[in-house]
Amino acid sequence: MKSNRLILLAVLSGLWLCAILFRLYDLQVNRHDSFRDLALRQQQKMVKLHPPRGTIFDAAGRELAVSVEVSSATANPQLVEDPAATAAALATVLEVDVERLERALASDREFVWVKRKLDPPQAARVRALELEGVQFVRESKRYYPLRSLAAQVLGYVGTDNTGLAGLEFLYDDTVASEPGRRKVVRDARRGTVLYPNLERADAKPGKDLHLTLDAAIQHVVERELTAAIESTGASKGMVVVMDPATGGILAMASHPTFDPNDFNAYPKSHWRNQPVQDVFEPGSTFKLVTLAAALEEGVVDPLETIDCEMGGITLSGVRIADHRSFGDLTTREIIAKSSNVGTIKLGFAAGRERLWQTIGKLGFGRPTGIDLPSESSGISRPIGSWSKLSPAYISFGHGISVTGLQLTGAFAVIANGGRLVEPYIVASVGDEPARKTVVRDWPISPSSVRQARSMLESVVIEGTAKAAALPGYRAAGKTGTAQKAIPGQGYVAGKYIASFVGFAPIRDPALVCAVVLDEPWPRYHGGEAAAPVFQKIATQVLLRLGVPPDRGRDETPPPAGRSRRSNVRRAAAEPRRAGADVEAVGAEVVRAEVPAGTVPDFAGLSARQAVSLSADAGLHLALNGHGVVARQSPSPGTPLEATGASVELWLAATGLVAEGVM
Repeated sequence: MKSNRLILLAVLSGLWLCAILFRLYDLQVNRHDSFRDLALRQQQKMVKLHPPRGTIFDAAGRELAVSVEVSSATANPQLVEDPAATAAALATVLEVDVERLERALASDREFVWVKRKLDPPQAARVRALELEGVQFVRESKRYYPLRSLAAQVLGYVGTDNTGLAGLEFLYDDTVASEPGRRKVVRDARRGTVLYPNLERADAKPGKDLHLTLDAAIQHVVERELTAAIESTGASKGMVVVMDPATGGILAMASHPTFDPNDFNAYPKSHWRNQPVQDVFEPGSTFKLVTLAAALEEGVVDPLETIDCEMGGITLSGVRIADHRSFGDLTTREIIAKSSNVGTIKLGFAAGRERLWQTIGKLGFGRPTGIDLPSESSGISRPIGSWSKLSPAYISFGHGISVTGLQLTGAFAVIANGGRLVEPYIVASVGDEPARKTVVRDWPISPSSVRQARSMLESVVIEGTAKAAALPGYRAAGKTGTAQKAIPGQGYVAGKYIASFVGFAPIRDPALVCAVVLDEPWPRYHGGEAAAPVFQKIATQVLLRLGVPPDRGRDETPPPAGRSRRSNVRRAAAEPRRAGADVEAVGAEVVRAEVPAGTVPDFAGLSARQAVSLSADAGLHLALNGHGVVARQSPSPGTPLEATGASVELWLAATGLVAEGVM
């Protein structure tokens, strides 16, 4: 009996041993791969590496947007002993939802975010709590050191390091880095250990952006715009300052503004880049278009007298009133005094077709092509949908809607000798030029440009924009006072948009500046509300650009495109000799001559100077880079008939400083 029990025990022990051996075989052999993978998943973790975004610099190399390393608070709920107490403690120093955080800390997860991208003082206060299970990781945070400066242009970045507006959004793929990956091993205390032989992929840093925008000019513009808003009681306003020769944006401001470091603390309306996104009826600033159409059609003369009907005109049974009673005025006086009746007659003389063509050729009704997001096309109805009264209303800036940037570009055509250039704000990406100056159209002839410049100058000297006159410089421009239109509601009584768009100096314009104020009161006319803002901005910007003052108002303006700075470009209209060397003599660039009928020598000229010289020679110009001309193709002295009427220039920074060139 005893032996039977021993046999049974031995059999059971053998079966038990076999079961153990089978289980071990199953675990060690059959399921080896799956358990190995499970162990690796528990012991190893793939960490995403986020390098900083590229830096955004202004034209002088100042940092406008940078990335800095900050701490983000995280937690491992497996190590949190009291979720309620921990959540309450964190809520004392962080703006977090206590109940939501408590639920997260009570979960069976191993990782939760407490709050991301803390400011250093916040991170220090959380560390001081010494909470079990609360940890920190390093992340990259976008920071704007000049705070609200150019906020709508720069845009802002979300918590996940993605650009959400402005340049940050449009150039997100360029500025954003390509994340890397690295495996780490977790130890018994759930810490991480790095081993050099584990899998890794290095992150690729984002590229920097270098802008045409100058932070010093932007500061002047924003300061003067804010002061104008406060003094006129306007609800909002915008300013654009552009280099008319290249299309480079020197400043672009909107008010009210915001701080992109904390963009969610501001209303969304503050985020709008008004010069690019907002449309409005321009009023009398649009009379430039009517004037250009009439000049191009050849139906007016600056000294021709037109009957302005003593304050109003009746068309198709509708009475259109002037802002004052005028009798006979010359074309120059119509523009200077801003007569609606006179401008209507200029538009009728030009004809519907010519007026419509000029509107399109000057860039209205379509995007300008600027490298900023969400650009509006404005509102310009096809000529087929015009009523009998449309040419009359459109001629003085009603029945059409534009953007501030479109207005700036249209006046730049007069300033630069007749070219519609495409505006841009990013000069280079990394070390590579982002783009060259693009001429979209040649809408106005040099002779019309000369006449338009002279008449626009009379607006400042003796017309509605005397407050825009610049000490030491000759300026030109046009005022606008438009009754405010509300879509679907017509015009609102007592609400106006005051504007002024001008350029200076007359002989070689260095800037075009548009000022638009929405609902100023009680000073609501463009000449009294907007023109003084132009005067304050342009005076400071011209000094900033190093543009020397004019020698006197008795100078006769040269043909469109001819340089004011004769000692810098004194041979611009003279024949030149091929192969001329350029040397610095004091503040003067001296060149030998090249034969007439050949490509001029552009070496050492600024972009504006090169544009003017190309106009004299009848050449189409393509510009690359910034600074002064370092290289050109074709070379100086090449016969013009062999060039295809075009020349390409490469500009670069240089130590050579000529008069009026920075």
